[in-house]
Amino acid sequence: MLLISLAFFALTAAVHKVHAGLPDHIYGVNLGSWLVLEPWMLPAEWKKMGGETCNDCASCIASEFALVEAYPEEADGIFDKHWETWFNQNDVDEIAKAGINLVRIPLGYWLVEALVDRKNEFYPRGGLRHLRRGLRQLHEAGIVAILDHHALPGVQTANQMFTGRCTTDVQFYTPHNYHRALVWTAVMTALSHLDPAFENAVSIQAVNEPIMDANKTPDYGEFQHNFVQTVRAVERLLTIVSSNFTAVMERASRQSVFNEAVNDALAEAAGILVDIAGEYELDLFSNTDRRGREQLITNFMDVNWQFNNPANPADAAIGPQAYDGHLYYSFGGVADANEEAYLADICNTKRIDNDVAKGNSPLWFGEWALSTQFKASDEFLFKWADAQKLAYSASKGWIFWNFKVEVSPEAGDLARQWSYLEGVRRGFLTQDPSDFHDPHVCDPYRS
Repeated sequence: MLLISLAFFALTAAVHKVHAGLPDHIYGVNLGSWLVLEPWMLPAEWKKMGGETCNDCASCIASEFALVEAYPEEADGIFDKHWETWFNQNDVDEIAKAGINLVRIPLGYWLVEALVDRKNEFYPRGGLRHLRRGLRQLHEAGIVAILDHHALPGVQTANQMFTGRCTTDVQFYTPHNYHRALVWTAVMTALSHLDPAFENAVSIQAVNEPIMDANKTPDYGEFQHNFVQTVRAVERLLTIVSSNFTAVMERASRQSVFNEAVNDALAEAAGILVDIAGEYELDLFSNTDRRGREQLITNFMDVNWQFNNPANPADAAIGPQAYDGHLYYSFGGVADANEEAYLADICNTKRIDNDVAKGNSPLWFGEWALSTQFKASDEFLFKWADAQKLAYSASKGWIFWNFKVEVSPEAGDLARQWSYLEGVRRGFLTQDPSDFHDPHVCDPYRS
């Protein structure tokens, strides 16, 4: 396996580029519901696509899996239209105008189509073409990207639209699906270094929002180590500069650098990359000097996302690594449902200190919103935006969920608290993301 992987990557180490790197401070938005669609965010469009709305998302056509299963012949065309219209040049222009310097792009494992078992798994095809288009548009605007593995093979969390399939049958935490996730990782790492369209991809996130109870995520710590080793293995192999293919083969046969799980992932990824290169006419077979390359930043949910003695992703780090904290007040369990409790809690949050104490630094807040459990006044939302930005700015930065949501009678006033661009239009969020309406908003609440 190692022999095959080394030989392939020695040949495919082709396109020289240096990653732009993270901004000094992140002012970001998520591109949610683009390449992983969450119907709650665009109910009118989802209905036009053939989807349904129900209280239990597992009981109707309320996920990508369910829609493709229901309309197998039409689904690719349906999603192609969605990908083209939900995020395009107009959106890039608006995001750039709002001062955003980074986007987090939720992706499903089915973006690498060879990983999908078409007999039992139902997902649309053609997303990679749109990702490449979107990355190029963002790069032209000076915006870098995190490639977020948002929806994992086998589903990582029960009954969530963001996994691509609403189901209680969670199977990600198994050897088979850990393997498929590592293959996905190897493919995306290689594309990030070899495909010019990926020039502004600076980080890969391993898993979005795994189950919080670590007792229900067996071997997840081992997967964390293998994820990092897969990224670094691809990068190590891409530094091989040799026109002598036989010499590379001989060297590979005399050493065993990576563990079996990583070797197997690299070997399977090799064939997939050849097919992708053919489909998109990528020149992966020229030989150039790659010594100026920057490593990708490996990225995990912070250790405090889970409870019951979770594995610490900091223990897996090899090279640059960062950590992602998500904080929503609208789902309960954070603070009492009133304005004073919300402000008192966010203004005294220990989230950053608690993560740093466990080596989870640098940290950014990769998902947050203006959402609340109560009916929030406009006056409060000005304060709520400032207070959250102040709290999260003490870290590496923040990434709002979402860049937009649907504005329609079916969606009601959803955009008011969930759309960054709408928040800027209404004034809750400042035109310059580094500014505040009131930088002293937390002073009365700090203990």
